[in-house]
Amino acid sequence: MSTDTDSDVIEFDTLNMTEKRPLVPEPKPKRSSNVQNDDTQGQVQRTPQFVYTLAFFAAIGGFLFGYDTGVVSGAMLLLQPEFELDSVWEEMVVSATILFAAIFALVGGPLNDRIGRKAVTVVASLVFTGGAVLLGVAQNKVMLLAGRSILGVGIGLASMTVPMYIAECAPVHLRGRLVTVNNLFITGGQFVASILDGVFSYDKKNGWRWMLGLAAVPSAVQFVGFLFLPESPRWLIKHGRITEAREVLQKCRGTENVEEELNTVRELCEEDQRLMEDTGKENILMKILRTPSVRRAVLVGSGLQLIQQVSGINTVMYYSATIIRMTGVRDTSLAIWLAAMTAGVNFVFTILGVWLVERIGRRPLILGSLVGVLISLVVLAVGFQLAAFHSPSVTFRESNDTCSSYSWCEDCIENPDCGFCYTEIGKSVLNGSCVAVATNLTDGAGQGRCDSDPLTPGTVWAHGYCPTDYSWMGLLGLVMYLMFFAPGMGPMPWTINSEIYPLWARSTGNAISTATNWFFNLAVAMSFLTLTESITKYGTYWLFVGIVFCGLVFIMAALPETKGRSLEEVETLFQGSICPGFSRKSPSILTSTQPSLSIGDLTKTTKSKGFTQSTDPSAIIITHF
Repeated sequence: MSTDTDSDVIEFDTLNMTEKRPLVPEPKPKRSSNVQNDDTQGQVQRTPQFVYTLAFFAAIGGFLFGYDTGVVSGAMLLLQPEFELDSVWEEMVVSATILFAAIFALVGGPLNDRIGRKAVTVVASLVFTGGAVLLGVAQNKVMLLAGRSILGVGIGLASMTVPMYIAECAPVHLRGRLVTVNNLFITGGQFVASILDGVFSYDKKNGWRWMLGLAAVPSAVQFVGFLFLPESPRWLIKHGRITEAREVLQKCRGTENVEEELNTVRELCEEDQRLMEDTGKENILMKILRTPSVRRAVLVGSGLQLIQQVSGINTVMYYSATIIRMTGVRDTSLAIWLAAMTAGVNFVFTILGVWLVERIGRRPLILGSLVGVLISLVVLAVGFQLAAFHSPSVTFRESNDTCSSYSWCEDCIENPDCGFCYTEIGKSVLNGSCVAVATNLTDGAGQGRCDSDPLTPGTVWAHGYCPTDYSWMGLLGLVMYLMFFAPGMGPMPWTINSEIYPLWARSTGNAISTATNWFFNLAVAMSFLTLTESITKYGTYWLFVGIVFCGLVFIMAALPETKGRSLEEVETLFQGSICPGFSRKSPSILTSTQPSLSIGDLTKTTKSKGFTQSTDPSAIIITHF
């Protein structure tokens, strides 16, 4: 019997224990071991332009996602006085999109399995177009709420479908980069939205109509473009449409030689079908829960999406305008333009992620990103804490209301109905008072020195922020955060989720993880102000520091590297160790000119004395751990 410990998987005849055939052959010139390999007989093929065109039109869904999240903050400044929205209606208008996105991300799972990736994307773009048009012509707040809800339907469907569609069509060596392009389009959408916020902020009457209605243009482009794009080849194979799948693969690979990939995916689909028949067509969700490797994959995928949201990205963006004002920028329009620059930083460094993902891999990129995010949050927490501890005092009383009872600027601005009015001489803050905000103005005091337009020279009205000598720390932390978050924690959860599930669980797995992202997005948005009031701003950011540290440990333990592997190979990475991130060796890929073990055989293994023994009576598979 062979004792070569360098071989990970060896098969032996059960009767005489002689070596039958190696499932991992001796090193030889690299062949197309499985699917989507563009290196054939030592000659690298050029990636066809068709793949880039497909990824571009698919990623427009990401652009719409980013545009909506970026444009709403600027639009709300104009919508609030136009429709006289109180705080409840404002929260409803903003949160409706997130809520419906979370719900329809879950609906998108079975919908993708039933009608396909292409059809779901077409429906999503059509729905989004309708929602944007409705917002552009809205005459009352009910129409506004309805339009935002419809947008959520489109965003929810697109956000879980587009990364999966790109991953199933892309060749191995470009898959990570092309899926990351979807996230580049998200940040690009946020950047474009912030610019349009600045452009249309001068039109107080109808600027918001242009901001919200223009989203119909890219969604209409995607709708038309997708009418001419093919269905995902893996979905076609799963549904027995082999001829169509072959044609799509030939277009995406730029070669007629796609039979190996086609046959590999078809064999897996047939094995999945047999397993479904053996389990009596068990519900896919129950099958996921009963399959350890897939259950781990869903846990990792959902965990990545959860960490992305609770690492504080939305709260950092939320306070970007406040941090900019703390540096001394008084003009609202200028603050909006400078906030657009922060969105630009996010966009530029996402391009860095596109460049790095296929060079250093997903795991190093996301771990390095999270370490940087951790450091940035510490800088932000310290900055906010120092600003709070050195907050200017209230030394001048201008009213006898609730606002006048506060003794410090930090306490004053925590109440959204109050603002801080003071005299600025050089860098000194004098005669500070806490005054109620005017009910008929979007930015101004209800009485006292700051109740005038324009303000007298030297008089400053600070609503939502306090003057501080530590504003540079907040600005530094903000820029650092975006520089580290954008290339890794921004795109990688979407990229990895598009890769780690087997075909039979891919739609449902992506639906669960995407819904996790949206639900925690909503939870953070709804709880953030409560947290800042309960444990202060700096306390909230210290909480994020602790959460990110826990997330870093989780990712180190649970996330294996998927770079350079086919989708069919990636699904084997979660078999075996419950902490694949700490495994010294990645699971071997079974390749041979002979028929290899099916996924079903692998799932029927039992552990005995440190080895995994197949229940197949014709062979014993010994795997070193």
